[in-house]
Amino acid sequence: MSPADESDGPDGSERHRHWATTLYNDTWRLMDQPDRTPDDDARMVHQAHASAYHWLEIGKPENFARSHWQCSRVYSVLDRAEPALYHARFSLDICQRYGIGDWDLAFAYEALARASAVAGDEAETQRWMAEARRAGDDITDADDRDQLLGDLATIGR
Repeated sequence: MSPADESDGPDGSERHRHWATTLYNDTWRLMDQPDRTPDDDARMVHQAHASAYHWLEIGKPENFARSHWQCSRVYSVLDRAEPALYHARFSLDICQRYGIGDWDLAFAYEALARASAVAGDEAETQRWMAEARRAGDDITDADDRDQLLGDLATIGR
């Protein structure tokens, strides 16, 4: 591995930011891909975790919460309840620990609802959906609020 580029700073923050966002966005591309192969699924898992690693190096608590939220979403897409629940809980914990609200809190609840649905726990699914809707009332951006409601409508389908 080559030393950090001087324009990148001594901590490599620009490289970390580049890879965190690139991997995050490409994970979404894979999640939206209708004909994923098992290799694509493996890549999707690894990319979500790699993005999270890079955010942990240079990000803020909001980035950490979003990283765990994306990991949870990936595992939900793959019908893997245990890791989906783990990352959803971690996302909510970060939001609560750091007083993060708005989009991040609402989507942490959405992740818990989705992961609970994957686990086949209807009571918990409904509980977390209600929490997500309540938190969604506090989302300041109307498009983000619409995104939440649209995503909640896909849970259990």
